Amino acid sequence: MKRFDTIIVGTGGIGTAAAYHLAARGVHVLGLDRFPLAHDRGSSHGQTRLIRQAYFEHPDYVPLLLRAYALWRDLEERVGRRLLVESGLVMAGPPDGEVIAGAARSAALHDLAVERLSAAAACDRWPVFRLPSEWDVIHEPRGGYLFVEACVRAHAEAARLAGAVFEHGVTVRGWRIEGGGVAVATDRGDFYADRLVLAPGSWAAGLLQLPSVPLTVLRKSLFWYAPEPTGLTTPVASAATTLPCFAFDAPAGFFYGFPMIDGRGVKIAEHSGGAVVRNPLEVDRGIDAVEQQRVETILAAHLPGVSRRCMDHAVCLYTMSPDHHFLVGLHPEHDRVAIAAGFSGHGFKFASVMGEILADLSCTGTTAHPAGFLTPTRLC
Repeated sequence: MKRFDTIIVGTGGIGTAAAYHLAARGVHVLGLDRFPLAHDRGSSHGQTRLIRQAYFEHPDYVPLLLRAYALWRDLEERVGRRLLVESGLVMAGPPDGEVIAGAARSAALHDLAVERLSAAAACDRWPVFRLPSEWDVIHEPRGGYLFVEACVRAHAEAARLAGAVFEHGVTVRGWRIEGGGVAVATDRGDFYADRLVLAPGSWAAGLLQLPSVPLTVLRKSLFWYAPEPTGLTTPVASAATTLPCFAFDAPAGFFYGFPMIDGRGVKIAEHSGGAVVRNPLEVDRGIDAVEQQRVETILAAHLPGVSRRCMDHAVCLYTMSPDHHFLVGLHPEHDRVAIAAGFSGHGFKFASVMGEILADLSCTGTTAHPAGFLTPTRLC
């Protein structure tokens, strides 16, 4: 029987980050997943993810984001690849709406460098946009995007170099406290460790052993559209002056997107809405015509320089907590088990710092990071 110091269930964005930070501390780590590294069946794929600091969801996230930026840059140096692009981010919507008011609040509380503009001023600076005159705009120069699959691979590479072991094609069926440690039951038999980290993404509801915390999985669509022939053909290196990342708090919903990075064109998706998924293994990955029409309506209204020619499409999953904030902390009933779940569609940018927090919790049972507002006990 081979025993590890820590087993990590789930090797997506959060799990690979935890594996790296644990292995870098000399912990003997095993990561388990039913899918290959950087797969497209869960939540850590689709080319890019937004990263930003003026966090409208809650100001308490900002210190974690500042650390996340530093850790992403450190990871870039370790693997010798670019992972984070600060292309700038334009957020637009009603001045008293959740996005603009929330981002302004976080920026003020944490003295972040953002610029507030009228819609007309924003359209003068970035002629690609068409924004209603009653909207306000917040421009965050340090906003941008992460190359999502590359980030997962980079954390895994750094973890392996530090001694971590990954086993893919392993279906985890459950876990139990046993013999002063933890036993993880899989379709390949039981694995044993002193401690366990649960980062199972959309499979969390069946693995956390927290029946009092309901988690809902949503299906989300990502679309890529070609620019018009005279439109957004500026190379990505100068995208900040042509088309930065964008987010629209529109009456129809919250939509976000990215500049053209490759031949697929401009990526756009809806953060709001989404169909409930009963089984993450049985997800319709085709194009939903209603979702596509909603996205194309936003393009027509606010980005007329993007064509309606869809070049690519993907489906990913959100695992929603009841209050849409993360579940990160020790298991309320088992202090040998750390939990990272319910990232509610806005967690990937935090993966680097979440890995550090999970390593802290697994090694010492506590963390110096101000993550107490995310503790699972708030919902139990």
